[in-house]
Amino acid sequence: MGRVVCRMDARTFLGLESTHNDRRWHLPVHQRNTTSGGFLFGGCALGAAISAMEGTTNRPCVWATAQYLSYARPGEVLDIDVIIANEGNSITQARVVGHVGEREILTVNAALGERTFDYSGQFVDMPSVPYPDTLPQREHMNVLTGSFHDYLEERFAKGRTLDQLDGIANDGRTQMWARIPSVIDAVDAATLAILGDFVPMGVGQAFGIRGGGNSLDNTLRVVKLVPTNWILLDIHIHGVQNGFGHGEVHMWAEDGTLLAVASQSCIARMWRDEPLRSGTKKETI
Repeated sequence: MGRVVCRMDARTFLGLESTHNDRRWHLPVHQRNTTSGGFLFGGCALGAAISAMEGTTNRPCVWATAQYLSYARPGEVLDIDVIIANEGNSITQARVVGHVGEREILTVNAALGERTFDYSGQFVDMPSVPYPDTLPQREHMNVLTGSFHDYLEERFAKGRTLDQLDGIANDGRTQMWARIPSVIDAVDAATLAILGDFVPMGVGQAFGIRGGGNSLDNTLRVVKLVPTNWILLDIHIHGVQNGFGHGEVHMWAEDGTLLAVASQSCIARMWRDEPLRSGTKKETI
């Protein structure tokens, strides 16, 4: 599918809609915010929840964590209810309940706000990797035309192609440049939430297998937002035991600024044996 690049912010990309009630938002589930499996992509769900909370409180997200409970599918509408638990002079503690009718899809807890402090600093460094314009596009196994993957660009700096998945475990590190070309270059927390949902992919890469998983949760800690075209995802799988994988993602701007840290646990799964779309090789996250 050819990409149509039309600049928009993350809220517009997701399709998040406000209502007459400033604490209720709607997210119609379209194919462009679903996985190749045909359900709402977890990063898009968290991104929408963060955008809704920021819109309700008029404060930027500092931290948010989602627990995924069920699936929302194309044609359904996710209702996002924002609850203000505590509102202080500089920090708002809030949560979201996202549901389709009576079926709860996810819950999110978050802190939002900003404050002055005399000190600031970054104590980790971006790994030295080739820049994305020198790297090939990552391939996927994707049978659903128009899903989220068709709006995403990914380029491995350290990773294995489908043909290189040899069943031999590595050090658990995958490094990948990613961007959503249709989203404006001024990265926000919602964009980072969307792009932070890659620990399941890292599980397959760590073992060199045709596998990945389904997210149980997704936590985003926003450090500093700066304009950037590409975002480097430095994915580190910490461990896989008892059918569950755990890891984190450091998210870097092109200039070396640490944008955010994401962390997840997932249900580890092998890929389903599905036909390839249009003769291409693509993998699910």
